[in-house]
Amino acid sequence: MFSPSSKDRLTEYDLGRFPDDTLFHRIARAVCRAGCLPRKELYEAWEVARRVRRVARGGRVIDMAAGHGLLAQVMLLLDDSSPAAIAVDTTLPPSAAGLHAVLVEAWPRLEGRVAFVEGDLEDVALQPTDIVVSSHACGALTDRILAHAAAARARVAVLPCCHDVDTCDAGALTGWVDAPLAIDVMRAVRLEQRGYRVRTQQIPAAITPKNRLLIGVSGS
Repeated sequence: MFSPSSKDRLTEYDLGRFPDDTLFHRIARAVCRAGCLPRKELYEAWEVARRVRRVARGGRVIDMAAGHGLLAQVMLLLDDSSPAAIAVDTTLPPSAAGLHAVLVEAWPRLEGRVAFVEGDLEDVALQPTDIVVSSHACGALTDRILAHAAAARARVAVLPCCHDVDTCDAGALTGWVDAPLAIDVMRAVRLEQRGYRVRTQQIPAAITPKNRLLIGVSGS
């Protein structure tokens, strides 16, 4: 059984599983040739990016807690009107460069448009026209990303994980709902309070049980 939630790396042995000419299958074949990315991360990046692009197009893409930076690059492939992307993480995996090279080989228009930055996410200066994305930034790191984006009035989309009741705000909701859901509800409420139009969605639970996608588009 080929589970999309598997943490096994995709390799050239998996190329035959993606035979179609769809954009997703073409991206998947590139990932297989790179041979460095867990299967789960491919499906997460695709499902997050395509939902975000339905409501937020254009603008520079800032992928925070980016890991290999696949989400940033899929965002560019789905909407070529975005001029560039920055993938930022405190430590970038050495194989991120290899994955990027394979994607550039398949889509030469990506060359020179993706920057990889090691450092604190707050060191990246944001603009109101940016779109900030993050897939599974652990615990309170999601809250830092939301706060950084909101301070710049940038559009933002996060797929939270590792909800920590000691460092994340669950409000007064844990008497009704479990703590992780309470934390995400409070995140949505805070975005609304800052003037954002909020959308709450889910990616398929077969990929990850931490599948709540929070999208905020500034109302100003």
